Amino acid sequence: MMTDPVLHLRLDGYEGPLDLLLDLARSQKLDIANISIVSLVDQYLAVIDQAHRDKVGGMRLELQAEWLVMAAWLAWLKSRLLLPKEETAEQEDPEALAARLTDRLAELEAMRAGAAWLQARPQLGRDVFARGAPESLTVEDRSGIRADLASLCQAYAAARRRALAQRPYRPKPRKLFTVQEAIQRLTQVLGELPSWAVLQRFMPDDAALDPVERRAALASTLIAGLEMARGGALELRQDRAFGPILLRRAEAVEGQRDVRAA
Repeated sequence: MMTDPVLHLRLDGYEGPLDLLLDLARSQKLDIANISIVSLVDQYLAVIDQAHRDKVGGMRLELQAEWLVMAAWLAWLKSRLLLPKEETAEQEDPEALAARLTDRLAELEAMRAGAAWLQARPQLGRDVFARGAPESLTVEDRSGIRADLASLCQAYAAARRRALAQRPYRPKPRKLFTVQEAIQRLTQVLGELPSWAVLQRFMPDDAALDPVERRAALASTLIAGLEMARGGALELRQDRAFGPILLRRAEAVEGQRDVRAA
């Protein structure tokens, strides 16, 4: 794997790589006033020209740009030292100037890190490769179907209707009046009636019952009355066929017999 070349400088007062020169100047460990910027630029251009003569495009453009930025920073730092300072009413705070310069150098470091991250990513033609010749097969639609959004919605609605139509019928559950409930109601109401009362008098007082529930309540009340009559708790009477069914307490019958005997 080829390594990137290093811009090695030979200047008055310094000999070494360019990035080290910038670090020394930034940390004020080297007097940049003795460095010749013209000689630095000449050596930079010589290295670039030599790289192009050896192999066209052999040096990465990012590296060339990085060297150029570092050289520009050195030139700017030296220009700040050589140019006379303007006497103004408000002198810029040296600490603020140093902080701004530090921020710019941090931005340079961030750009260098970003360039290194991009360079390390897989590159097409080096790490990953494009697919070869495309497939020669072509897809031909002979169905004759031309579907759009409206047709798709209509087909989905029709499929949903067919699925709902195939569901088994489940009738709504009803709350029917059971025989046990009818016995409890008969026991409660019979104690309040001194004489005969029609069977419908003992049905639940729910006016919201539909015809099916009312018929079920009537049947449960009749069965409960027959069970209680068999046990001797009440007496049933029907004067004619299909006539009203009457009920009364058995105690009322015994009471009337006692009155007649007296």
